[in-house]
Amino acid sequence: MARNASARKSGATGKDREDATPITKASETPSPQTDAAESTQTSQPPKKRRGKFVLFLILAAALSAGGYFGREYWLVGRFMVTTDDAYLKADSAFVSPKVPGYVARVPVVENQMVKKGDPLVLIDDGDYRIALESAQAKIDSQKMTLARIDAQITAARAQIAQAEAGLQSTQATADNAARERKRADELFASGTITSARRDQAVTADRRARAAVASARAQLAAAKANVAVLKAQRAEAASRMRGLELARKKAARDLGFTTLRAPFDGQVANVTAHPGDLVGVGQKLAMVVPVGRLYITANFKETQMERVVPGEKVSIKVDALPDIAFTGRVASIAPGTGALFSLLPADNATGNFTKIVQRVPVRIDLTGPREALSRLRAGLSVVVRVDSRTAPKAGNGAAPTPSSDQTGPEPRISMGN
Repeated sequence: MARNASARKSGATGKDREDATPITKASETPSPQTDAAESTQTSQPPKKRRGKFVLFLILAAALSAGGYFGREYWLVGRFMVTTDDAYLKADSAFVSPKVPGYVARVPVVENQMVKKGDPLVLIDDGDYRIALESAQAKIDSQKMTLARIDAQITAARAQIAQAEAGLQSTQATADNAARERKRADELFASGTITSARRDQAVTADRRARAAVASARAQLAAAKANVAVLKAQRAEAASRMRGLELARKKAARDLGFTTLRAPFDGQVANVTAHPGDLVGVGQKLAMVVPVGRLYITANFKETQMERVVPGEKVSIKVDALPDIAFTGRVASIAPGTGALFSLLPADNATGNFTKIVQRVPVRIDLTGPREALSRLRAGLSVVVRVDSRTAPKAGNGAAPTPSSDQTGPEPRISMGN
């Protein structure tokens, strides 16, 4: 009994010890879960504060950007008419020969700057020089012919003077013979002279009259000869004008053997080489007028309400993004681009689909002048037309058509 009692006592004591030991460990050594919970509770509030601060910054930046862009749109953007369907263009000229021949020399190279009148391509001019010399020789021969005819006319006029003098002489002789015949008739009537003497006077009178007729015929022939020579000279002079025109044409053909620059610019697309046989109209080179470029911008038809000639334009060239170019609306095409295409669309079909059309607008470049020479034809640009700069009525704006120009309103008959 005493032994059982001591065992229970010792067991109770051991249990108490076991119960007491965990309490002591829990109180002395903290568990890892407890540390994690405590660290989470202490670090969570700063993260929330940082998230709220970042969110506030994002909202503030969005509001600032929205306010800035909204103000920019309200003050500027809503007045701008923009398109990126725009390109630089130039009134370039193709260099083509007007006469055929072999290329003798090409004194220019690709991309070379030239002045108006500079030679670009030289065609062998041997045949054309011979043609010019032949035409000149014909003219010289015709000049000699004209000189000969002029001398003949002078001689014929002298013959006229001689014939006139002969006529006067024969006329005087005829007058004397007529008087002698009259006296002879009177004397024969009075019986003073014989009939033989009277017959001699009559014969002399008739010979004198015949001589006068002959002198008049010679005078008429001399005058007719002068008229014939004058007609021959007129014919020779007309032939002379034809020969002079032929010489001018030969000279022009000779001049066309040297193809020159039509204006100041830059040479491009040179296809001619010495020895090539070229024909009339063949494209041998191109001259681009650098510095005289313009822009063709294709605006949507829904944008054309605010695009009028005279408005200022801001231009951004893709190749030169750091330079702000300026321009001015010069003119607006009389029709859309589709209207002037090679094959205009015919919308009178059953499967019609409406497509927004574009209207070409020409824009002249105004600055900066020191940078205009860096532009090249064909470059892509973005244009912004400022509708606030539209000219007022009377300052270059297109006049509003009057009732006389527009005509009466059409009447539509709906039938009975």
